Amino acid sequence: MNEITDFDALRRAIADNSEQPEGPARNARAEQLLAAAERLDAPLAVIEALGHQLKVYNYSSEKDKMFVPFARLLRLWDERPEDFDAYETHSLHWVFKWMSAGMLDQPHIPLASVEKWLGEMEHRYRLAGHSERAVRCAEFSVAAHIGDLARAERASTAWLAADRDRMADCHACELHGQGTWQVTCGRDAQALELWRPVLEGEYSCAHEPHTVLASSLVPLLRLGRVAEARAHHLRGFRLVRPMESMRGAYADHVEFCALTGNEARGLELLAERPAYFTDTGHPRSRLDFMAVVTLLADRLTGLGLGDQRVPGPPGRTWTARELGAHARAEATELAEQFDRRNGTTYIGDRIRARMAQRPLVERLPLGVRAVRTGPAPVVAPPAPEVSGGPDLAGLLAEARRLSDALRPNAVEAWAAVARAARDDELEPRDRAEIADHEAMARGAEGVELFERASALYAAAGDPGEALAARARGAYVRALRGEVDAALATVTGLHDEALALYADGTTGVRQTASVVMSRARILLRRVHGCSAGGSAQAARAEADRAAREVLALVDGRTGGDVRMAARAAEARAMLAELAAHGGDAPRAAELFRRAARECVDAGIPWFAVEYEAQVAALAHEAGDLAGAEQALRAALEHGGPCVEPVGRAQLHLQLAEVIGGRGATGEAAEHALEAAHWADEAGEGATLGAWARQLLGGFLLRQQRCAEAAEVLESALCDLSAGTHGDGAVVQALWWLGDCLSQLGDHRAAAERRLRAAEIARHWPEQQDHATLAHLAAESLGNAGLPEEADQAYARAGELWRALDNPRFLVRSLRARGWLALRGKSGAERARELMAEAVRECERALQAATEAARGNQLTAELANTHRQFGDLLARSAAGQAEAGEEGEEGAIQASLEAALVHMDRAATLFAALGADGRHGRTGAELAAGWLASDLGRHAEAVARARGVLAACAGAGAEGDDGDETVRARRAEASQLLRTAGG
Repeated sequence: MNEITDFDALRRAIADNSEQPEGPARNARAEQLLAAAERLDAPLAVIEALGHQLKVYNYSSEKDKMFVPFARLLRLWDERPEDFDAYETHSLHWVFKWMSAGMLDQPHIPLASVEKWLGEMEHRYRLAGHSERAVRCAEFSVAAHIGDLARAERASTAWLAADRDRMADCHACELHGQGTWQVTCGRDAQALELWRPVLEGEYSCAHEPHTVLASSLVPLLRLGRVAEARAHHLRGFRLVRPMESMRGAYADHVEFCALTGNEARGLELLAERPAYFTDTGHPRSRLDFMAVVTLLADRLTGLGLGDQRVPGPPGRTWTARELGAHARAEATELAEQFDRRNGTTYIGDRIRARMAQRPLVERLPLGVRAVRTGPAPVVAPPAPEVSGGPDLAGLLAEARRLSDALRPNAVEAWAAVARAARDDELEPRDRAEIADHEAMARGAEGVELFERASALYAAAGDPGEALAARARGAYVRALRGEVDAALATVTGLHDEALALYADGTTGVRQTASVVMSRARILLRRVHGCSAGGSAQAARAEADRAAREVLALVDGRTGGDVRMAARAAEARAMLAELAAHGGDAPRAAELFRRAARECVDAGIPWFAVEYEAQVAALAHEAGDLAGAEQALRAALEHGGPCVEPVGRAQLHLQLAEVIGGRGATGEAAEHALEAAHWADEAGEGATLGAWARQLLGGFLLRQQRCAEAAEVLESALCDLSAGTHGDGAVVQALWWLGDCLSQLGDHRAAAERRLRAAEIARHWPEQQDHATLAHLAAESLGNAGLPEEADQAYARAGELWRALDNPRFLVRSLRARGWLALRGKSGAERARELMAEAVRECERALQAATEAARGNQLTAELANTHRQFGDLLARSAAGQAEAGEEGEEGAIQASLEAALVHMDRAATLFAALGADGRHGRTGAELAAGWLASDLGRHAEAVARARGVLAACAGAGAEGDDGDETVRARRAEASQLLRTAGG
């Protein structure tokens, strides 16, 4: 750490410390700087160091420390006000407001002292000639804090009526306070309207819109504006996360998670800030934090997760139940301290209400990674009430009704029968159906249960259903890969079933079940065959089997949904075989017909798979409208009956299709749904990562960069080259770099872009590698890392050269030139790079054979000369500011060279005709100013008049409303006045 030996060094050190992150390290440095200031024997140095210390304390978790430096500052002011310059005088009066709020937030400071201080503030503001606006605002804060609503209303009215002056809080902070009061009074909509200018970026400051975004979350939820609430959480938490002093706003985000079914994310937020549990310097924000910790922990306990381990105060492990009890005790004690000080129960009442809140949204998908903490929602609709009550006979009747109607929850209904019954209460037929449905529920593990069901059906005197159960078991074996064995089994069952059906021993339903199982197994065999004669023979046999099903059931459904489902499935088999044989149009038509049959039969959820197949075929054929229509139908028909993973897939496909036609808003909604259902299905790391990557891209295209960044960072936690392909990883990093760049976080943007470039470096096609290297260089330059930026631009330039892309090669050279001028390399190296850019562009232009390419390169060369001229002029200005002796000739030469390049740029732009008009007039004006600086006033006047004439011509062509034309006219007129024309 450099020794501070003079006032200027102290000021530089204070400025540097002001840019550091909030927290104890910055506070400790401020204390060191105060000690250094005291050694300088300069009263203003001590005043500035005290002001800096007070500021960093205020914006940290150690707010209780700010009273000491302020008391010392006030004493210095009272003793020697002449030691304060204008800025420090303003600052001293400004921080009076911090003291008022700071006292309120410390329950050990008596209320009488707070009121006395308010009077002191009013007195000193009056002496200084300030408006009473800030005083009435402080009075409002006191009244609102203790629950004196009548006084708060009076103070609020007086606050807004008083004139705004330099002591008033910024517009953003004032609007936050006014909106918070509306929320307190139960006027959520009015609060959000007040906050609108802050939320839309019209007003901002160091801590806004951070706090407004956080404060808006619960009001938005209460008003049902959940999409806005989600956006405010993603955008706002990103702002709050790095700022230690914003524990209260951080608590609002934890509360939002607890009230929207995002308990797992709430726990992640707690884990990020362990110090928030123990920091005692600001009791009021600690009270708010502990209240929402209680809310979250109680929510988890209510979901049956009280024994789950959760983040808590350091030093021990915590369960949700233990953390809830601890946080409640802490919050209750702090609230009592405030209420004892205030002489009311207002704080305690509000905190108890906050801790007792119930969720406002059962489950609000956020788009970021989430692990469900509560039970997953029921996929199928709940079974209707049983009219006879929950007795065994009623359960049996309901299970059979659901089975006959092919309802999605039939299996669960039979499971309920199994739980409610003893074997001695059931007939063999009942036990057969229970075993049959349990086997269906077990999937690949159900073969043995199907055999048991078959035996029970036989014992019940139903040989056809016994064969059907065994056939279902054979199909399960085929699903496990035992196709040949399954086919051998089902062939015998098929022959037996047809014989029974022929002599009337069994019915069409049982026979159709066996025939269908055989057709399914034959279709599995088709998928297992490689191309050739064997595949063609297998396809033909499967086709005959599917047609056999249709011959058996077509025209005999008679309202029997099982038969309708068999017919639809057989038709879908024929569709699949047609697709396998290369007849996509016939396949699509058959799938559509199968879907219609399911819908007409009242079992629309069976149509989902067929609609999805139609969508896939349409997408493959380039019929995106048809794909979109089919996917929408699938979601509509499936409703709540589609399994979570199926919903995720449908929404993801629909997002891709809709996004492809530019409807990014709706596409983002489907990507969000896809991410949500992937999480519900336990596929968050696979399918969910795809959905989040896509969602981030759609949000970026809508310029919702903060939300997009949160989502993409979440996606990148799971995206991997092995699972998703390195292209998906690169795209996510690329998009994230774009987001961070637009958010002004250039260092982080560079890091993401460099990571993406490193992956793309190994690809055969190097266009993406070059682009990412160029973008990374741009971010490094914007981040104030010129040497690293120059290296990245040099690498990009090599790639552009190898790709025969002279335009971007030239741009990389120009960028390096500007970096050199601002960095250690200096003006000479900057000129060399610009000259090289000119040579590369001229060489490419000479080699160009196509008119379009020639025009592009002409424009690039014109821009290069223009920038070369600007660089030389900037270099001359730098020499003049340095005031180096004997540099007059060099400055003159730089300006002369700059004028040559500007003139060349104007000529090149003119060659482009109308497309180069704005570029030409801009270059002409720049040349005119250079001529004026060189004392060539007649030339400057001539160039200005030429621009005015060109702009008059532009107006005649109908471009008079062009903003650039108006700006050129104004600048040309100014140049005329300056040059004496």
